[in-house]
Amino acid sequence: MSAPVLWSERTWEEIPGDLANAAQAALLPVGATEQHGPHLGCGMDFVLADAVCRDVSACTGVPMLPTLPYGCSLGHSRRWPGTIALDPLVMTELVRQIGAQAYHSGVRRLFLVNAHVTNAAPLRCALEVLRAAHDHLMVALVNTATVSERVRAAHFADAEDWHANRAETALMQAMAPALVREDRVADSDDPDRTEGLVFAHPVNRTSRNGVTGSPSQANAAEGAELFAWMVEDLSALVRRGLTETPPLPHSYDGPAVARKGA
Repeated sequence: MSAPVLWSERTWEEIPGDLANAAQAALLPVGATEQHGPHLGCGMDFVLADAVCRDVSACTGVPMLPTLPYGCSLGHSRRWPGTIALDPLVMTELVRQIGAQAYHSGVRRLFLVNAHVTNAAPLRCALEVLRAAHDHLMVALVNTATVSERVRAAHFADAEDWHANRAETALMQAMAPALVREDRVADSDDPDRTEGLVFAHPVNRTSRNGVTGSPSQANAAEGAELFAWMVEDLSALVRRGLTETPPLPHSYDGPAVARKGA
């Protein structure tokens, strides 16, 4: 594996060549700063996004933009200290501005790599705005926990509405053990209480300790395997994206051409 191509370490003279070597693509890792139960550090999501994208950059040569450490975490409430949440409208605008500036630096394929579940809605909104504003910018939204079926199955094994669960704990045990309080792991399990519910309730109404799932079942070996899958499967998806072109060449702004005689 080569070294990752980190946007923050490259000069303005080097970035055009980096992009030319990677089909004008860039990765934007997006995480969150939020409570992760009594056993995991609050930076878990952005630490994971950063680590995955560093390795994917090393595997593919695609430059990696600096990781966003904050996200849309309003659902975690104020019951537990540690969560620093962005309003979803602010997050949409933040990512829109980052994407627009990346476009002006030469990016034409932008991969939004999301490691926090409820970032998905504002990131999708940012995608919509960016592709409408920049006709030649292609934007992909990829959630690390569902990048492939095997990765998804591992994340959802112990809870449908999981958080700080077996998978996330194992990943940190393998990749960032400083974030894990091993003496709290065994007694941090809390079941998923969302089955059959009609409404999307905040975490203060679904969890006793900020956890949903079974972190007590986690181990570092499992986490290392899961991390390797995430890097491998995301790298494969990125490589596919490097050669993708739109199915049709039509401009966003039109106009459509009417058929003769219609």
